[in-house]
This record gives sequence, C-alpha cells and structure tokens, in this order.
Amino acid sequence: MADGTKTAIYRDRVELPVLEVRVGDQESVPLGVAPLVVGTHPDCDIVVTDPRVSRRHCRLSLDARGVVVEDLSSKNGTLAGGIEVNRAWVPLNVPIFVGSTQLVVRPLGGTVDVPLSVNMAFGDAIGASVPMRALFARLERAAAADVTVLLLGESGTGKELLARGIHAASPRRDGPFVPFDCGAVPPTLIEAELFGHVRGAFTGANADRRGVFAEADGGTLFLDEIGDLPLDLQPKLLRALESKEYRPVGGRGYERFDARVVAATHRPLREEMATGAFRQDLYYRLAVVEARIPALHERREDLELLVDRFLQMQSPPRSIRDLPAGALAMLSGYHWPGNVRELKNAVMRLLLFPESGALALQEGVDGSEGPLAGLPMHLPLREAREQVVDAFERAYVVAKLAEHNGNVSRAADAMGVSRQFLHRLMGRYDVRRSDVK
Repeated sequence: MADGTKTAIYRDRVELPVLEVRVGDQESVPLGVAPLVVGTHPDCDIVVTDPRVSRRHCRLSLDARGVVVEDLSSKNGTLAGGIEVNRAWVPLNVPIFVGSTQLVVRPLGGTVDVPLSVNMAFGDAIGASVPMRALFARLERAAAADVTVLLLGESGTGKELLARGIHAASPRRDGPFVPFDCGAVPPTLIEAELFGHVRGAFTGANADRRGVFAEADGGTLFLDEIGDLPLDLQPKLLRALESKEYRPVGGRGYERFDARVVAATHRPLREEMATGAFRQDLYYRLAVVEARIPALHERREDLELLVDRFLQMQSPPRSIRDLPAGALAMLSGYHWPGNVRELKNAVMRLLLFPESGALALQEGVDGSEGPLAGLPMHLPLREAREQVVDAFERAYVVAKLAEHNGNVSRAADAMGVSRQFLHRLMGRYDVRRSDVK
C-alpha cells in the first residue's frame, strides 16, 4: 500500500511496519501482531472513559493489506475519515473517532521481523493464524532454555495446554509435569500445598507431606492463576524461585528443588503491580519469557481447524458434515467470550442437539444450569442487557442467512422483518452474505 502499512508474511516470519496508535493527546500504544481492542471496559487494550464509547467498541489490527478497523457492534458507531465503518482498511494518519475520542495510527519508521513457527501445532495446541504461529515460535525457543515462562491470556485460551507443550518440548520432558491452581486452594492451605509440611505443623498435620515443588523435582511445575496467589505468600515464592530452595511449613531447614516453573494468569498483572496487588519483583522473576495467548476472536481463521479437531476427538470420529447446515458460518459470527473452551462446548451441543441452532451459542457459557445459565450476571443491568441482545442478534442473523444460503429476502421473510432492516443488522454486526452461503 502507498502509505507503507502493508505487512509481508513469509513461511517463517512476518514483516510488520512499526506503528503506534495515538489516543487523543494522552498516550500511544504500539500496534503489532496482536490486535488492539478499544472500549471502556478495563480489560480492553486501549481504555477510554468517553460515555459515548461502548464497553468493547472497536478493534484495530494488521493484515497483509494494512491497518484494519472493525466496529464491534458499538452503540454509536466507529468513524474513519468522517465515514462510519463496520470493517475497513484505513490509511495511516487518518483520524478514527470512537465517540468523541480520536485515534490515529501513525508510523514510527522502519519495519520489524516477527518469527513465525513453521508448525501449526505446539504440543496439543493448534493454530495456523499469524498470532498463533508467532506464539508457537516464541514458546519453541523458550522451551529449549530452562527459563521461567509467564503465560498471559483470557480464561479458556488453553494456558495449561501450552504449558504442557513447553514441558514436552523441553529437556525435562522425561520428568513430571505438575499443575497447581493457585485460585482453587483456600489461602490458609496454599503454602502447605506449595512447599509441603511436617508432622504437627498445624491441626490435622498428622504426617509429613510433600508439596508440589517437591513433586515437580526434575520436571516442570505449572502455577496456574498465579495472579490469585495471596500477597503475603508472594515473597516466599519469590525466594524459592531465586534460591531454588524452600522450607516446608513447620520445618526448620530448607530443601533444594530442581524444577522449571511455568506460570499463567488471566489477570492484568501490570495493572495489579501499580495498585500493589501483585509484587513487582515477583512479576519480573516470573516473566523471564512472557507470552500473550490470543483470544479466539483474534484468530478467527483458526476456528474451522479447531472445530475439526474437536469433531475428530469424538468416538467414533466425526466431521464438519455431521454438524447442522450453516453451523460453521454461525460459529464464525460469534464473539466467543469463553474462547476455545466455549467453542468446544458449543460444538458438542450442536452434535447432541442439532435443532438448537443459535441457542447452542448461548447455553452454559459459565457452566451453570437453569434459566440464568450463561448470562453476564456480574454486569450492571444495562450493560448485561446490551451484551446478551448483541450476542443473540448477531448469532440469529447469521443462522437465518445460513438457513437460506445467504438469500437476504428469504431470510428476512423467515425472520418477519423487512429486507432493509435485515441489511441494517448485517451492517451493524459486519455479517456478509458471502460468509454464510
């Protein structure tokens, strides 16, 4: 492209222009392989406080043609160069407005090469998209070195699967892989679970007991949800990592251990360091290699690959042909807040209840049962209502278009709405007929 935003994708690398997103006059955020989500929700990559901006308003990303701006079904729309867009390639230095907040993508000069794995799998994790192949390349290098790795990603992105992949690709592959969920153990018991305890250390300690550090000796210790580790235990973990020794609860001496540590969390640790909820020195000790796992909506081109994998895992193996007509298009049109875990569950529901259609995307998102299953109960009423309605409308539109092979007139008749209204819904949710035929 003339503005220099074009990326070049090769077999083992991707060449990216060096870009930043300027947010008003306040801050700049680099734009690279990982897309940037803009909105008011604190989990967004670019957080704005504009009242006219939606929780998840738009996404900025790079592809082979340049900078892509995608409106995420926002209430007030996204403008680029004064034109409302659903999904468009935007030249550099063209103002992008979300509410009254201006964003500008501008060049910093030069290019950067990001290594890509030539493989479409790392352990049991799969992905052919650029974000996943970049992640695999990073983890392949990290696995070969005996360093601590910190995996950052939303719930359901497969952090333990990748940790097992690191172990399997490391010189410690013949040793044990020991997972430990820091958020699944009562705070009063975590220290004893980590480091073990001696007999009589506390009520109920009737015998000596080894902790997970001892169990992982010679292998890999996976500390899942490390962001949930109580603050008073963080110095003890830091000391263990630094000195390669620990003291069991109630013990008088220290014991040595030889294990590689991989940690993971869905929490924004940098923000929690700023508030004092997570120790800075422990963060830097864990993040010798830091790897961010893309959310499923950031790698939609992997969706068919994942669906096929889940179907092949059935007994007997199944194929995409066994899903209801239009199922793949319907799945592609959903946002997947629960990521790969949610996708797997939805595929299983479609196999068991093929008549469920779009409802397969809404049932059991949070694993609960009954009429409130899957609802965002943690949100205020207005935001919860918006999220549920948006998710349903998009899935419903895609499903109805798929049922009628992309024919807008027939789909509109089946929905009981006008063609013009259906076209507006398709524009709002960035649904194209070519995607659902």
